[in-house]
Amino acid sequence: MPIDAVNDFVIRFANVNGSGSASANLLFARSILRMGVPIAPRNIFPSNIQGLPTWYEVRVSEAGFLGARGGADILVAMNPQTFVQDVASIEPGGYLFYDSTRPIAHLLTRDDIEILGMPVTEICAAEYSDPRQRQLYKNIVYVGALVALLDIELGPIEALIGERFKGKDKLIAANLGALKIGHDDAKSRFQCPLGVRVRRSDAVSDRILVEGNFAAGLGAVYGGATVCAWYPITPSTSLAEAFERNCARYRVDPATSEKAYAIVQAEDEIAAIGVAIGAGWNGARAFTTTSGPGISLMQEFFGLAYFAEVPVVVFDVQRGGPSTGMPTRTQQSDLLISAFASHGDTKHVILIPDGPGEAFEFGASAFDFAERLQTLVFVMLDLDIGMNAHLIAPFRWDDTRAYDRGKVLSGEELETVREFGRYNDVDGDGIPYRTLPGAHPTLGAYFTRGTSRDRFARYTEEASPYVDNMERLLRKFETARGLLPRPVVKQAAKPTRVGVIHYGSTAPAMDEAQALLASDGLHIDTTRIRAFPLALEVAEFVHDHDQVFVVEQNRDAQMRTLLTTDLGIAPARLTSVLHFSGMPITAGFIVREIASRLRRPASAQTLERVS
Repeated sequence: MPIDAVNDFVIRFANVNGSGSASANLLFARSILRMGVPIAPRNIFPSNIQGLPTWYEVRVSEAGFLGARGGADILVAMNPQTFVQDVASIEPGGYLFYDSTRPIAHLLTRDDIEILGMPVTEICAAEYSDPRQRQLYKNIVYVGALVALLDIELGPIEALIGERFKGKDKLIAANLGALKIGHDDAKSRFQCPLGVRVRRSDAVSDRILVEGNFAAGLGAVYGGATVCAWYPITPSTSLAEAFERNCARYRVDPATSEKAYAIVQAEDEIAAIGVAIGAGWNGARAFTTTSGPGISLMQEFFGLAYFAEVPVVVFDVQRGGPSTGMPTRTQQSDLLISAFASHGDTKHVILIPDGPGEAFEFGASAFDFAERLQTLVFVMLDLDIGMNAHLIAPFRWDDTRAYDRGKVLSGEELETVREFGRYNDVDGDGIPYRTLPGAHPTLGAYFTRGTSRDRFARYTEEASPYVDNMERLLRKFETARGLLPRPVVKQAAKPTRVGVIHYGSTAPAMDEAQALLASDGLHIDTTRIRAFPLALEVAEFVHDHDQVFVVEQNRDAQMRTLLTTDLGIAPARLTSVLHFSGMPITAGFIVREIASRLRRPASAQTLERVS
């Protein structure tokens, strides 16, 4: 039976990279959003050049479940190269829309889906003489057909075309013409609408569609960052670009056109972090943005920032590793290398947003934490958060909020201090007082070094001052534990002794999985970790549950490792659910993994399941 669903389906577009399909697919997605129906679009694209396969997926969910779902109810097959594998991804009862200009009957082997063939290439060849126009408007033609098939209102998509090409009347008319060609042809060729369709709703409210990298870059602006030093790398490049665009809007003097920011595209990742640390030492709020390979290269400088206690922020938009790995796929596999970055004994502060909303919030607050704690702070996004658009509540900012510069002595304060020691813990919280260059002509100066020193920044290799300094750094780490964002707990509707720990981009899938498990009579409490060092509430959560799962998107159970080392939780208390294919984790995967173990006798359960 054909799928029958209103405002609850997944549609996947299979295209060729560089064909101009991206803007048409986004136009389609936004038209559904304009009808008041929540969407979650995702790009799945190659790391190589034009001509390779690319996919664009839109999950439509009036119920608000916007994590990746897996499978497709409708497939728009515009790439013969991947036709067979694309058709295999269609759910039973789903729909295949394809370009039937060239006969491919021998590939249409499934009898459990509805097949909709339209000669899109042939239609465009008859309508347009220019080859480039044929290719570009082919995308709008199939969008027009989908508008008819899915009962999407024409008004919103026509308005979007008008906004997209504002001031270019010829382009508006041409795109509206291509849209009408596809719409009218589908109306005459197929029985419209399909069982899967869109109906106007009011489930979007004031939410906005935004990418995590843009949100983090904007957060850095609001957080007072004035220096960005970076080197291009997928998938973090657009974060630096977002910072630059927003600085151009908010950090330029309207009277003089003077820029109140500096952006340095360095020769490599090592230089980028060096510039950022230098700016942080000089009193600027500075950051770099990178991904796994960059994190590997920056290790020695991370140790300098930790040991010399220089505030700096690093945005890590994680991708599939190791080595070059999968540059355009997502993972949570940089957790351990960031938590203990550099040689020797180090522990770094990490913030872990669940999407663009927290990417904005943490993108701003990271600079407060870096200066308050005088240390390096990582903000850990991933490709799914960073490069995909998510539907979130509008950004909020309190204009009365003051930046937390931490323990910085002014020139006046230096004159009242009996004795200044750059690494002297006078308050017992592990955080010493610092000065900025130029604060006073004769007081507050010290030598910044990566070598061992005493409380007054004097070089020494004696054991006692070294141990004193390293133990103080541990006290500072414990101070950080009480300052950072607390975990988010979601309790089941009924009392349960089963708990799930998760973090980052796993959140949308986990929220949906919790609801699906409850509908099947399996109730779980969840807690979402948002920072490292880990909050003590996480240990209490484990203590309060007999069985605890840790869901994460890496092979080696990296968060589980942190739970055991940072909180002293016995490894046997934690059962890993691991997903590391490079595709976003789905609620279905989580449900299968947890349900199968909850229904299995305890003695038969394995410690970990790697998928």
